[in-house]
Amino acid sequence: MATAKKTPRRKATTGASRTSAKPETRARARPPASGESDAIELLTEDHRKVDELFEEYESAKEEASDGDKEELVAEICLELTVHASVEEEVFYPAAREALDEEELHLLDEAEVEHEHIKMLVEELKTMTAGEPLYDAKVKVLSEYVKHHVEEEEGEIFPTVRDADLDVEALGDQLRARKEQMMAELQVEES
Repeated sequence: MATAKKTPRRKATTGASRTSAKPETRARARPPASGESDAIELLTEDHRKVDELFEEYESAKEEASDGDKEELVAEICLELTVHASVEEEVFYPAAREALDEEELHLLDEAEVEHEHIKMLVEELKTMTAGEPLYDAKVKVLSEYVKHHVEEEEGEIFPTVRDADLDVEALGDQLRARKEQMMAELQVEES
């Protein structure tokens, strides 16, 4: 039986709490200042924020107005879009450089999951809350995201932590790219 060839790991450096259920009064959480979180902590914070948004949607969907639901889904879609982009542009390439060849399938699977999540996000962006399947699509999106988060936090993040990767410097890069994307998207919405 042949054994997989192990490639050496390389050092790679490239590559909020919600207090109100009313969407119009929610404050947006700002990313921590430089050096406060490494890449994995920053991405995990994003996961928690999106999970809270999905929980808020689920608990309010029966009583919320269509406008409130759409506003909350727009925030979910924005957070997921920015998060997926910074992972794909910064985190995954750096992780690919640092991981062993036999570990790369984890990143391949994560990128495929991103594609499915992005498809649902795009569908929801074109829908209104009163349309058939709106709530169902939000629910399925939530389930896809939860599955993806479980795999990232349970497999990818520990594997990356064990790799020779400067997650502190990578955190600074992620934070900078996220701030840039949020600013760009806010200008587009204006």
